[in-house]
Amino acid sequence: MIGKFFQKPTPENSDRTPPGQYLTKGFPVLTYGDTPQIDRATWQLRVWGLAQEKIFTWEDIMSLPQHEFTADFHCVTRWSRLDAQWGGVKVLDLMQLVEIDPKAAHIMEHCYGGYTTNIALEDFLRAENFFAHTLFGEPLPPDHGAPLRLVVPHLYAWKSAKWINGLEFLAEEKLGFWERNGYHTRGEPWAEERYSN
Repeated sequence: MIGKFFQKPTPENSDRTPPGQYLTKGFPVLTYGDTPQIDRATWQLRVWGLAQEKIFTWEDIMSLPQHEFTADFHCVTRWSRLDAQWGGVKVLDLMQLVEIDPKAAHIMEHCYGGYTTNIALEDFLRAENFFAHTLFGEPLPPDHGAPLRLVVPHLYAWKSAKWINGLEFLAEEKLGFWERNGYHTRGEPWAEERYSN
């Protein structure tokens, strides 16, 4: 498998490749369960918990400032895709429209299909994070999370929830799907936070 689909980092890109990762020029699809098929006309992103409840429609997302992003993407299964090109909305732009209770410190990301993953508020509210609806200049494919996914470049990719439809703000950390099944609660690639101890 290594050599045909994955390569060891070269000296030129080793400073961008976390320990234990191999590089790919493709974009593998890894999903637990079936791929949901979601119509943009009925898609919604609900915010609740320790935040003023709010529902964003697809039109709401598209009315926000749109940006292009280039970000490295690191999967816990040991592959990395450098310079992935996305289009979408900055997390911080969306969050300007959300009132958060000062007691909120964590978020549970909810997705169509029932997937969940947790993220600390400080990891979520970073300038480089975004909601993506485009990948390499094309509409985001269903296998990669269409119509909208979160992208959190500084954490392993399971924190970049596909098919996202909810942000539940919490005072304390709760574990999402993979975290309940042995994955690390944070998932920082440079520290190789793959699995819980």
